[in-house]
Amino acid sequence: MRKTVAIGLAALIALYFVGGMSARHEIFPWPQLSALQKMVAGEKPAAPSRYTFDDKERLIGDESKTAVPCPTQTDRTAVLLILGQSNAANYGGQRHRSNYGARVVNAFDKRCFIAASPLLGSTNTKGEYWTLLANKLIASGQNDNVILAPLAYGGSEVARWATGGDFNPLLVDTVKQLHDSGYRITGVLWVQGEADLVFGTTEEDYQERFMSMVGTLRQHGVEAPVYISIASKCLEPSNGGFKEHVPDNAIVRAQLALSKSGHGIREGVNTDALLDGDDRYDDCHFGGSGEEKVSQAWLSLLSGGRRLETSG
Repeated sequence: MRKTVAIGLAALIALYFVGGMSARHEIFPWPQLSALQKMVAGEKPAAPSRYTFDDKERLIGDESKTAVPCPTQTDRTAVLLILGQSNAANYGGQRHRSNYGARVVNAFDKRCFIAASPLLGSTNTKGEYWTLLANKLIASGQNDNVILAPLAYGGSEVARWATGGDFNPLLVDTVKQLHDSGYRITGVLWVQGEADLVFGTTEEDYQERFMSMVGTLRQHGVEAPVYISIASKCLEPSNGGFKEHVPDNAIVRAQLALSKSGHGIREGVNTDALLDGDDRYDDCHFGGSGEEKVSQAWLSLLSGGRRLETSG
């Protein structure tokens, strides 16, 4: 009897360890048992969410949004096409909403919504500073209405925006949607470069790929200035970055060269220099103070004022 119990106990212990190893390393029989469980019990339904995403994880729906008629563009309307990676997308540490109702809208898929973080058209569901910028543009008297059209993907390198990249057709589609809605883009704001520094993109390759993207914009009727931010800083492995940042690097040199190359390209905000450690909540993405500084710097640029390049 004792022998039978001992054998049974040993078998159970062996099964426990085999099961654990099988699950951890996805080897027989765990995948087969897991698949059988799903066939019998079905997939566990996803928890309800107000958000909807496309296959590239871009936010394309938010039940809290307020749809409004798209404002008619006048010579006092800013139509801003916002492109880049996470610091152009919905990764900010503070959310914002329009202080002027339907005078600040998020244009997406030929529809308009009162602007509020997170903005449709970009990845993630945190904060952003473009709505704050729009509020400042109206408060300053620069514009009566602001149309925000974001298309930004966290972690995206410049090659994905160039001809042949997977974001290039989406860029063309976004431009077409704005055109079909009766909008002429007045400014293209590019905030990107951190991923390319990590991937080791050369100065020459960055310039070539960026110009390819600009060529796409020009081919599809976008005559507006393209503002290229000086952006390469995203620290810590948890963000896919390095431990320390070297200010003079290939990406920054490429961005500075591009901003002086003509072709309607202008220097945007230098977020590398403008923000200090307290302005990035995780050593990479902009917190509330960072959003305030960056939006104020964009206001200065779009108003034709002095560039803000240093932290203060």
